[in-house]
Parts: sequence; structure tokens; C-alpha cells
Amino acid sequence: MRIRALFTFILVALGAAQAPLAAQDEDVVVFLVRHGEVEPDGTSDPHLSDTGRERAQLLATIMRDAGVTHLHSTNLNRTRQTGEALGADTGLDISLYDYRDLPGFAQHLAATSGRHVVLGHSNTTPDVVAALGGEPGTPINELEFDRLYVVTLHPDGTSTTVLLRYGTPYGG
Repeated sequence: MRIRALFTFILVALGAAQAPLAAQDEDVVVFLVRHGEVEPDGTSDPHLSDTGRERAQLLATIMRDAGVTHLHSTNLNRTRQTGEALGADTGLDISLYDYRDLPGFAQHLAATSGRHVVLGHSNTTPDVVAALGGEPGTPINELEFDRLYVVTLHPDGTSTTVLLRYGTPYGG
């Protein structure tokens, strides 16, 4: 019941934020998430676990009506796999970004109109939020996979940040 209420809240919040984006004079909206839970395999590039795949599907479901126009991911299995269901639902390809140049990537996002989903990591997602002028909050815990940041970049150079949660927190 609690998950259903949270899911409903997220859908309402995303629906309230919808407005068509057509020009540089419009807001740029950036949704940022950490990849889903992984299946440890002894490598530095593991795949998503069953729970991670479920979370990725939930992300696709809650973002279905958000008007996403761009998908961005690091070039690792877990981030790309987190965006696959959303890419399939929207028909969008996943563009890769270099996690070693987050300020440059943030500039690219700010200069590209539309609604972006950025798939990242516990140590990069808050840094991208900050580089966009948003409020990243506390560091992301190693077992925390449920943050969904919404950073809105306004034409006047200001930004607003909303932090939502999706799925069961802390993989539990």
C-alpha cells in the first residue's frame, strides 16, 4: 500500500511539471537517477540484478508521460541497462556521456532544450546535479538506488531541484 501511494505521488508530481518545450526560452528539465541494483560478479562492470531490472522497469513506467526527449548514460552495463526499458518505451536511443567531464556534460545539458534523463552513479549523479546549479543533498549511500532528482533550468539562469523517491528505498 505504501509503495502504491508513493508511486501515485510521483506520477502526480511528474504530471504537474509537464509543459511543452519548444525553444531556448523554455525550461530545460533534467531527471537524474543512479543505476539500479547490481548482481556482483567480481568485475568493475556488473549487470543489473533482478531487483535492478525491476527498478529500471519502474523508472520507465513513471517516466512514460514525462515528455522525455533525451536519454544519457555512462558507458557501463548497469547504467545502460537501467535506461533500456525507458528507451524502448520512448523510442529514444541512449547517448553516452563521459563521467570524467561532468562540468562539460552539464553545460551540454543546459544548452540542449528538452527533457533529459541522466543515468549515473552514486558518485556522479550528485555532482551533475550540483554542476547544473541544483541541490544534491547528502551523499548517496552505497545501498541507495531510489533517488530521482528533477532539476529544472530556467531561462533566467536559475534552477530548482526536487528530490523524489521511486521504488523501495535501500533495496529493501
